[in-house]
Amino acid sequence: MTSAWKRITLMELSPSQWRGASFVYHFVGFLSRWRSESWLLQWAEPLGALLICLVLALSPFVSTGLIGILLLACGGYWLLLTLSDDDWPSITPIHLLVLLYWGIATIAVAFSPVRAAAFEGWVKLTLYLVMFALTARVLRSPRLTSMIITVYLLTALVVSIYGVRQEMFGVEQLATWNDPTSDLAGDTRVYSYLGNPNLLASYLLPAIALSAAAVFVWQGWLQKALALTLFFVNTACLYYTDSRGGWIGMMGLSLVFLLLLYYWFKDSLSPFWQKWLLPLVLGTLAAFVILAMIMVEPLRIRVMSIFAGREDSSNNFRMNVWASVIKMIKAYPIIGIGPGNEAFNKVYPLFMHPKYSALSAYSVLLEIMVETGVIGLSCFVWLLVVTFNQGVRQIGLLRQQRNLQGFWLIAAIATMAGMLAHGFVDTVWYRPQIASLWWLMVALIASHYSGVIPKNSPKKVKDGLSSHRL
Repeated sequence: MTSAWKRITLMELSPSQWRGASFVYHFVGFLSRWRSESWLLQWAEPLGALLICLVLALSPFVSTGLIGILLLACGGYWLLLTLSDDDWPSITPIHLLVLLYWGIATIAVAFSPVRAAAFEGWVKLTLYLVMFALTARVLRSPRLTSMIITVYLLTALVVSIYGVRQEMFGVEQLATWNDPTSDLAGDTRVYSYLGNPNLLASYLLPAIALSAAAVFVWQGWLQKALALTLFFVNTACLYYTDSRGGWIGMMGLSLVFLLLLYYWFKDSLSPFWQKWLLPLVLGTLAAFVILAMIMVEPLRIRVMSIFAGREDSSNNFRMNVWASVIKMIKAYPIIGIGPGNEAFNKVYPLFMHPKYSALSAYSVLLEIMVETGVIGLSCFVWLLVVTFNQGVRQIGLLRQQRNLQGFWLIAAIATMAGMLAHGFVDTVWYRPQIASLWWLMVALIASHYSGVIPKNSPKKVKDGLSSHRL
């Protein structure tokens, strides 16, 4: 590994160097004496986990305003823990880049042509990032990690069951989600409790990856059977959304998950299977998808509409929005217009094509560039590179120790890949139900940065599994 790559991915960065030069560091531990006498804060991390569980358990069913209140509670609690820490909390390169991105967004607000609207978006972004900080701290405990993931998976199961029920018994379509000229104009697209099929599809991507990982992590046949049930129900519900972006995300998620799973078990395979297992699995999946498209007409029509260009009304709408957004980027290329859909809604009408109003850029990369310019997009890409690099490195360490926590990291990286793939053609993950899950995945990777495995880590993979040769 070259020294340049190490510098880019901050592998040689020592957080202690940053702490020594940080003015903010001096406020850490300001309330440490009070904390030592507090009975409540003896349960600091479990209480933080409870707040995170409340966000995940309630977000599909309640208003965004209530989610905001819960995120505000998470932020206040994180600040309390930080000020009362006896020692500096775990800081990683991921934390520093998240902080840098927040700083760029703050500057974007200062230079925004619509500062009041951009400030509202900045507040929301700050709440998400503070939730990331709290979650990365709490997830250092494998026991609390398992609890938080289980709460999310059980919540997603309720959401998915209701979505499948909508497919079975029908449901009123809340908007014109299908091309009126298509053969699928009257087709049902499920949306469960989230009110939008694309939003539901993005919400289910982490559930699919984590339930697949749970098959390996959870012990006992009943638990593994539950994990398989979760996987198939969530996958079925995602299919019934008819979300093309969600399907693309599912393909990206599956590809990354299988690659990392192969990396995990590669040394346990015979030379023959080391060479041929991955091509055979990927080839089989490709054949299955092609066969399904041939035999299932609605699936074939929906998939082929992706390549229909402007002949499909949804494609045409997005292309017109993208053209307008590119004009916005050219007008504010360096630092953007500031974060949030409120700022976007103020500026977009000045550049939009007639009759093509939009609430967002319908592309994550374009949205970030509109909000924070080239500088913000560069920082975000840097954050992704560092996060993926750290995640893969930690998977390697956990694999050597045969620690099952590595499967959660596999799911986190696969989820991020899937959500990014979906995000190329949509921005539903800016909704709090999705944004909280995105930052949960980033926090899950950041929580394993040190490579130190806590003593209460779940039992390791059995020797027979690690040494078995096919």
